[in-house]
Amino acid sequence: MHEQRSTHPADTTTPVDPTAPMTRPQQAPFRRTVWRRVLSALAAAGIGVAGFAGPAHGSGVGGATTTSEHSATGSVPPAAAADFPTWGTRWAVHATADTGSPAVGMINKTAPGQDRITADYQVDTGRKVCEGSSCSTFMAHLTGPVSGFLSVVAVDIPQDRLPGVPVQGGGGQPQPQPGGSREEMLQRAATWLTANNGGQVPYSQAKVWKDGYRQDCSGYVSMALGLPTPGTNTVGLATDRGITRPVALGELKPGDLLIDASGDNNTRHVVIFEKWNNDAHSSYTAYEQRGDHGTDHRTLTYGLPGGDAEFKPYRPVKFGD
Repeated sequence: MHEQRSTHPADTTTPVDPTAPMTRPQQAPFRRTVWRRVLSALAAAGIGVAGFAGPAHGSGVGGATTTSEHSATGSVPPAAAADFPTWGTRWAVHATADTGSPAVGMINKTAPGQDRITADYQVDTGRKVCEGSSCSTFMAHLTGPVSGFLSVVAVDIPQDRLPGVPVQGGGGQPQPQPGGSREEMLQRAATWLTANNGGQVPYSQAKVWKDGYRQDCSGYVSMALGLPTPGTNTVGLATDRGITRPVALGELKPGDLLIDASGDNNTRHVVIFEKWNNDAHSSYTAYEQRGDHGTDHRTLTYGLPGGDAEFKPYRPVKFGD
């Protein structure tokens, strides 16, 4: 099987380790509502949230490393990294605020909620990451226990962002533009080869990975292109002229696509062209998400003479050529 006929809801993801499901403590709706109202009231009163020791699932929100006290001169001391509890297991910490960037570490590797994190700023990526009913577009910049970026979904708080932690973007930390160039697209495609604790992301038409994309071929390509989660299906990748346009086989460049959009969800497929393997163009190397295997990087002949003629070449229009 190659791809999902219909889109999958964007508010669920698959844990990194399906044998160790995440279990988030339940919080009564009124408590979440009251806490949000308290935060709003504090903000309106000009009281720093970081200095309010309100509970979040039984834990202090701001931690002992933050303060709202003023110095004798009346100035506010620089904010230290705030401390927060986490939940679940095996959360990936990324090199950048892009969830498709390489993993540089892991939170709660062996037990749910075993690690507390410290963060000095957060980035609103505009890209929603969900786990169950919890969603956030924010990535926290961690200073411990691992340095890198972690989705705020992993933090055991009722908010979708870290209270009391500054939001950085634009001038300070540039917002990521996933898949903005051919090189970036191929780099993103390669991340799924090792995203599953060093192994490839497993194939599924029904599940979505932790970054919010379906684990089938078209969800994988959508991830590499930086399209909205959970991903466009194969027919959409071939027919939506806001995404791709047809090109000649001999014009293929790294990051172009070969798509079989005919048939049904058991026959349609899409792969990402990387390079020709020889001057005769008798085969090429490509990235793909394939059934009974998962993410792969291998030699293919789809669309070539003697290969599967149903595959046609397409170019993502975002590359501008």
